[in-house]
Amino acid sequence: MNISSPRRPAASGTDQNDALPSLRNGVRDDVRELRLLFELSQLLDCAAHIGETLDGALCLMARHMAMMRGSISLVSLGDGSIHIESSYGLNAAEQARGHYAAGEGVTGTVIRTGRPMVISNVSDEPLFLNRTRSRNLRKDAVSFICVPIRADDQAIGALSVDRLFADTSTLEEDARLLTIIASMLARAAKVRRNCLPERDASRTAARRHDRGRVSLCSPFFVGSCEAMQQVYARIDQVARSSATVLLRGESGTGKELAALAIHAASPRANRPFITLNCAALPEALVENELFGHERGAFTGAQGLYRGRFEQADGGTLFLDEVGDLPPLTQAKLLRVIQERSYERLGGTETRRADVRLITATNRPLEDMVHQGTFRGDLYYRLNVFPIELPPLRERSGDIALLADHFMKKFAAAGGQTEMHLSLSAADMLQRYEWPGNIRELENIMERAVLLAGEEGVILPQHLPPDLHSKGCPISAPGPRRAQGRAIGPLQPRLDELEKGCILEALRRHEGNMGKAARELGLTDRIMALRMKKYGITYKEFRRKPVPPK
Repeated sequence: MNISSPRRPAASGTDQNDALPSLRNGVRDDVRELRLLFELSQLLDCAAHIGETLDGALCLMARHMAMMRGSISLVSLGDGSIHIESSYGLNAAEQARGHYAAGEGVTGTVIRTGRPMVISNVSDEPLFLNRTRSRNLRKDAVSFICVPIRADDQAIGALSVDRLFADTSTLEEDARLLTIIASMLARAAKVRRNCLPERDASRTAARRHDRGRVSLCSPFFVGSCEAMQQVYARIDQVARSSATVLLRGESGTGKELAALAIHAASPRANRPFITLNCAALPEALVENELFGHERGAFTGAQGLYRGRFEQADGGTLFLDEVGDLPPLTQAKLLRVIQERSYERLGGTETRRADVRLITATNRPLEDMVHQGTFRGDLYYRLNVFPIELPPLRERSGDIALLADHFMKKFAAAGGQTEMHLSLSAADMLQRYEWPGNIRELENIMERAVLLAGEEGVILPQHLPPDLHSKGCPISAPGPRRAQGRAIGPLQPRLDELEKGCILEALRRHEGNMGKAARELGLTDRIMALRMKKYGITYKEFRRKPVPPK
């Protein structure tokens, strides 16, 4: 593979000795570029930290290119503003000043148009703003190259490089190389861009703390997408009141965590937080669990039992799956809400219910009211302040953050200090539909941590079959995925099929490329090209030597 444009042979009549230095320089340039691209592909393949991938790429560029400064700028998902997310050769203050409005300056123009810009001398370019103030435009002869970073057919950022003044042909060659690098960094840049709101959320939480308000994002929640920001705002609005809250959402969306956050931010935070899953008990036991019983109330009642209302006295009672309450219990619960009093089963003493009630359901209570399976008057009592928890598929920007959180949690539980999520695995998590929501993601990451083991890197093969793309031999598409889904273009499916076959062959032969190639009917050269295409390295499949005892 020859990355640079071919060097012309020496013209006839020219002493070939005069042409040798030029040819040698050309070969060295080619080798240097190849080495840079190879090391960059290795960095992206291993992807030890998604957050450090961009920084590492700039360091590699500085090592192999005559680069004074370099930066990667990303477009905000909110207002479309542009800021420097990662840099080389800039201090913290200079990087912080690298903030642009949409379409502003050279960087904004490159992102808006989607076309690279090559500037021989920044002093002569009116679009060059020098917003970072890292350059002396009067003294320094600086050339500037900026290329777009594209993902999903749109420019999501830009890669820019400062060089000492160079001729046009050299700058054009650099621009071509930077365009290749930008395409390699696109996926990592997209993942980092999706995580940007988390930083803003942390700043917002800090400001709230300064105002004496409870931070609701931690330790109960991970993520800061727009949908979750609305949830945080609703929790903050209701937490300090005594209003009854109804949490709506699919199973596994974090309704109990939301209830716990409300309790923690309420004046009852130092009192009990008691839970009851109404769907987990037989109908005959639900009333007993709620209200308790006296000795002799029924056969087997040999002693006093304090129900959940009594246990939660002064605190919060969380009733999960409230839509599964039997009709008789619904009527008694309504009385407790209206009169704030109840009796134990078999008892005559009326007890005061000093309890803040939070309920949750994944069932359509409105339809159940129309069908007569849920009391309308109870529904209106419970639905005082509803909060909708979004499904994970609507929180795409939080998936990588949640996966990283669970990965670190389970790695620490297993005594591992270092565990990383590869970009390819993160991409698979991003593209999955998540019917089981956060609970499913948590279980998947626990399994992946166990499978990764001492390798310390979660790779696609550590994820369950359902997460592999359609057409991948590791997982044939099940009925759920086949229903109502467009098949999509053929080539990506063929690529996934080929990649899956290569991964499986390398896994069986423990990274032996020659044996894997022969099994697949490929030459060693074609095998190497295919592995490079898909960012696969044989090292991840090699069995680690066992240290001598």
